[in-house]
Amino acid sequence: MTAVEVVGRFAPSPTGSLHLGSLVAALGSYLFARSAGGRWLLRMDDLDAPRVVPGVAEDMLRTLEILGFDWDGEPVWQSRRGEAYAEALEKLDRLGLIYPCGCSRGEIARIASAPHGMADEIAYPGTCRDGLPPGKEPRSLRIRVPGEDISFMDGIAGCTRQRLSEVCGDFVVRRADGLFAYHLATVVDDDAAGVNQVVRGADLLASTPRQIYLQRALGMTEPAYFHLPLVTGPDGGKLSKRESAVSLASGRNLERDGGALLLLALRFLGQPLPDLPAAAPAAEILAASVSGFRHSSIPATGGPFPA
Repeated sequence: MTAVEVVGRFAPSPTGSLHLGSLVAALGSYLFARSAGGRWLLRMDDLDAPRVVPGVAEDMLRTLEILGFDWDGEPVWQSRRGEAYAEALEKLDRLGLIYPCGCSRGEIARIASAPHGMADEIAYPGTCRDGLPPGKEPRSLRIRVPGEDISFMDGIAGCTRQRLSEVCGDFVVRRADGLFAYHLATVVDDDAAGVNQVVRGADLLASTPRQIYLQRALGMTEPAYFHLPLVTGPDGGKLSKRESAVSLASGRNLERDGGALLLLALRFLGQPLPDLPAAAPAAEILAASVSGFRHSSIPATGGPFPA
């Protein structure tokens, strides 16, 4: 039998500059794919147009290049793939899985039970599942979720099990503002690109069952998942663009110090450091780290970025 080529990807959202958590995600996905002799793709998740910051995507590409990352093919831009998402939505509609919802977030918060999903998420109570109540106008589109568990084996976190009906309920696949939802777009793009290995931060572990459910509903092949430990800030919470995480380039000359920064990221991921000085070019350090990559050395939990 011919071995299946590994296809990984890095998919940042250009809503803020790359930060240390972004670097760990990029490096981890790169090492997983390249150490297996596979391809590494780049996608700009710029679907949420109101939050996209002009010029940030181009800055991300330049930053990755300075740090020695090389990707296969041209970057994919989600903002240009609306037709593909619409086709997936039409298929879900033909399967009888989606329905219009007229509820606002405030209404859901008032009538639903206590938060228990990701980021204090409240499970949708199914108000519009059997038809729009009198007086409600359609806003978003939701997908019906099953009452049984969705389970998968994560390459770092281990066996993960979730009952969508309890954690999130029927979730949105097209937003009230007309934009396609992240979960739908990401599975459509991964499938179209042949991505079979998804390596990303552990903050997305809880949303993975939703994506697996969509993949199964759309007849897609499920990729292997690996969720990396998160870089935490001074308060112990994860770094995020919404919380104004410091840009990689802030206070640094990446042309000069990029290699040293990669060495710190390698240490965070528990990887052996290549026998190269910190002043070596970033591309050399990155190339050397591929051959020494050890999946089993990645820590299960995150923490502060090494100083």
